[in-house]
Amino acid sequence: MKRSYAAEVFQNDLKKVLVRGWVHNINCIGRIAFVQLRDKTGIIQIVTNDATVRDLRLEMSIEATGEKVINDNAPSGAEIHADSIRILGRAYYDMLPFGINRGRIRASLETQLDHRTISLRPPKMRAIFKVQQEIEQAFRNYLYDKGFSQIHTPKIISSSTEGGSEMFTVDFFGRRAFLAQSPQFYKQMMVGAGFERVFEIAPAYRAELHNTWRHLSEYVSMDVEMGFIDSADDLMDLEEGFINYLLKHLKSACKTELEMYGASLPEKAEIPRIPLREAQEILLEKYGKKSPSGGIDAEGEKLFSDYVKQTYGSDFVFLTGYPVSKRPMYTMPDPADPDLTQSFDLIYKGLEITTGGQRIHDYEMLRQNIIKFGLDPESFSFYLNSFRYGMPPHGGFAIGLERLTMKVLDLANIREATLFPRDLKRLEP
Repeated sequence: MKRSYAAEVFQNDLKKVLVRGWVHNINCIGRIAFVQLRDKTGIIQIVTNDATVRDLRLEMSIEATGEKVINDNAPSGAEIHADSIRILGRAYYDMLPFGINRGRIRASLETQLDHRTISLRPPKMRAIFKVQQEIEQAFRNYLYDKGFSQIHTPKIISSSTEGGSEMFTVDFFGRRAFLAQSPQFYKQMMVGAGFERVFEIAPAYRAELHNTWRHLSEYVSMDVEMGFIDSADDLMDLEEGFINYLLKHLKSACKTELEMYGASLPEKAEIPRIPLREAQEILLEKYGKKSPSGGIDAEGEKLFSDYVKQTYGSDFVFLTGYPVSKRPMYTMPDPADPDLTQSFDLIYKGLEITTGGQRIHDYEMLRQNIIKFGLDPESFSFYLNSFRYGMPPHGGFAIGLERLTMKVLDLANIREATLFPRDLKRLEP
């Protein structure tokens, strides 16, 4: 007999069904037992007087076959009157680390992460990753429709892409190597190789000494690089188009999951583009908030997002025109003001989820900029040499998948949007 899933039992035309999953709850009334079976789609109720029920424990994996009966009071609108129940995977615990069948897990996030495979079993917890899956799928589909090619780049590299020290070192057969902070060099090189438009969805690594609700040491970066652009506005146009595509997609594909978290998404995002200097002035004048040189801090991002929401009715805002000193050496200076760059951040509900901008595409200009940043062009020769052969004007951006997921669902901590988080203190499980 072909397996049915919990969410399908009510909808299919079968009289007799077979289901498999985990024991979510057991309630015995006299000689009758009501067993709630949970699979990846939801929960189905099984009614039985089978003696096997005496051996069942919460979270055992089981198989049940029986007749489908419509029951409006059952969790899925139908229940199964079981002919047989078979134990597939026994449970050997003395006590569960926390209850997972009560709607909300009453345990600290650290305890949940210590027991990750258990804490992910409740449908609401897995709903986070259904949303995350659909964000990734929407990103891929949107870019395919725009003529982009998906690429895969090395994660063990010989030099920093950002010119900083926040990198994990690796012993590469006796040579010092690093885990990639981003695919930046390689996605630019692929634009120049003739692909013109590329994207990648892959891990990135940051050895930042932060242990906050918004930082991870390993995260998934959704990267874009596009050739033959005129300015950073082309990139913001592309990302704004993606955001609107994503909102529509999530409303369709994740209606149930969004409802679980009370998440409300706008019908359309019209994203204002505001120069950084103007944002800093607004923060000072309206909130008395002085910003650090060359940017705004986490508190400033939240305050400015509140201002944008009140003024423009938008959860999103592009901050543009970051100083040359605060952007990597490959960032294109602004022709109108050489102290600024053709770059931007996208802030969503008070959190930066994207950094992007136009890149320097002229070989000699890039070489001189590397020197200006106090770096040795020879250390970047594999990257720099690709600019000798007619690199077109280009640029791109990167979106943090976990950060975007967290803000879509209004989660409190980025680690909730990460299957197995890696941060300053966590290397297991």
